[in-house]
Amino acid sequence: FRGCSGGSTPSTAPPRLLTAVRLNYTPALTTEPPLGGQKTASTFVLDQPRCVFDDYGNADIWLVVALDRATSTFNNTTRPGTPETAFQSFPDPVHAYMTLNTTLVNYPCPRPAGDITVLRVGSETSCAQDVARPTCNGPLPGPGPYRVKFLALEGSVPVAETKWSLPITLTEAKSPNTISTTRSGHSAGMIAITTILSILFAILLAGLVAMLISDSCSGSSTFSKPESVTVRRYNTHHVYDQPAARL
Repeated sequence: FRGCSGGSTPSTAPPRLLTAVRLNYTPALTTEPPLGGQKTASTFVLDQPRCVFDDYGNADIWLVVALDRATSTFNNTTRPGTPETAFQSFPDPVHAYMTLNTTLVNYPCPRPAGDITVLRVGSETSCAQDVARPTCNGPLPGPGPYRVKFLALEGSVPVAETKWSLPITLTEAKSPNTISTTRSGHSAGMIAITTILSILFAILLAGLVAMLISDSCSGSSTFSKPESVTVRRYNTHHVYDQPAARL
């Protein structure tokens, strides 16, 4: 039915964004001593969201990793495993990817004794370049900063989400060209020890030289030319046989 004033076409309403329940939980770096350290140049370790999604037993729980500047533009309705959320295109043109999906059974509450309750983000190297694995938990491409949140999806519908974490900046490895080789790079204690040893060596060397000079002066002697020895020559007398007396 067209109104009498017709001529104008009805405007198309913008798609309604699905909103998820915002949970009072903020992901954070673990305070437990995980193997390999809390942060490296390409990974960081989070606490698992235990006792957070207990009311969403049918949901898949995803970790969203985003650039710090991209958190305000991330759309919860973007589906995981698509080119828009693929790790292999992060951080450009994709500014946030989805990974480490699991179900509530892997986040039991309360925590059983002896359970490992951390997640290492960036630990998978085998799928980092595999476009067939868009949800790869691959090494992070730079120091960041990054921010993360957990998102529960029932099918493709977002039903619950945590708050975004505080910015996470990874460890940066020092370039060999930036390492100082001058004395200023050494500690004051080492400089003092080196100076003392140099002074002691100089004193020892001076004492050794003085001792050699003293020994040389006290042990010198005057050598005189030995008198020539004259050997007198003696001529032996010849002994002649006397002729026999004549009879």
